[in-house]
Amino acid sequence: MREMIKMVVVLTALAAFSGGLLAAIRNGTQEQIEIQQLQFVKGPAITQIMRGASNDPIKDRFKLEFDETEKSCFVGKFQGEPQAVALETYGKGYGGDVGVMVGINVKKNSFQGVWVTTHGETPGMGAKAKEDPAFVSQFKGLSLDQAPFKVTQDGGQINAIGGATITSRAISKAASEAVSIYKDHESKIKEQMKQF
Repeated sequence: MREMIKMVVVLTALAAFSGGLLAAIRNGTQEQIEIQQLQFVKGPAITQIMRGASNDPIKDRFKLEFDETEKSCFVGKFQGEPQAVALETYGKGYGGDVGVMVGINVKKNSFQGVWVTTHGETPGMGAKAKEDPAFVSQFKGLSLDQAPFKVTQDGGQINAIGGATITSRAISKAASEAVSIYKDHESKIKEQMKQF
């Protein structure tokens, strides 16, 4: 019995040490992971959405807390003043979550742009959402008051990608969610944007 207690104590100590070590490594690399995601995953989408901005929207960002989660918001300056904000939302696609970066022009109350960041969709079908800028360009300039956004098959204003209606619905839903988040936190977002 003593041997068993001894093994349990040793195993508990090793597990606690290993867990602590893993937590320390995760905390130590978290900033580097975020930088890599910004540079290679979110960065290209932000660059596309904020094309023509006089600042670097990737550097000019702030955190927004809502519903016990935290989102990064990227600010785009045009004509010398902050006019657009971008944030990432998700929609349920055919192959899993589709990450969508949604840019909102706060001066015009319209979309600055929409771009797919991550997906697990079928190559040649749903993956076209990221490869074909014609689909996401349909959102640019649409008024936020037109939300929720839907594909034409559902009575909406967005033409779905041929053979990828589920993916198109996911992106439309993510865009609608971004509008909802923006409207719920509009005053807080505009206040934060003033610092840039």
